[in-house]
Amino acid sequence: MTKYEKQIYEIVNKLTGHLTADQIFSELKKSYPSVSLATVYNNLNKLCEAGLIRRVSMEGSPDRYDRSAKHDHLVCRRCGKLTDICFEDLTASLKQQLGEDFLAYDLKVYYICPECRRKTQAASI
Repeated sequence: MTKYEKQIYEIVNKLTGHLTADQIFSELKKSYPSVSLATVYNNLNKLCEAGLIRRVSMEGSPDRYDRSAKHDHLVCRRCGKLTDICFEDLTASLKQQLGEDFLAYDLKVYYICPECRRKTQAASI
């Protein structure tokens, strides 16, 4: 693993939230001021391909990067907030329905987060 890969891996796994490539780039520049955004993208792609981190894609938003440990996500349709959640593992059920093994699944549940619901309720009063 290169020095950039190691540092990006640590950034994704240690910082809270689901960072974009630009946010990771900003963090990495603190340690490596001459690093380029292209280097960050190249290393993010390598880490994703190796299964060390995962890319979370959402329509209308830049990709975000997350630790690889199995978990699911809640996505607010209003503000775009992405929150980790652990639902019951669906692997056995999906295998049974498919009748065969599969590589992986990525569950995103779309909802309106509590903060956006409060804002909507406050605006209607």
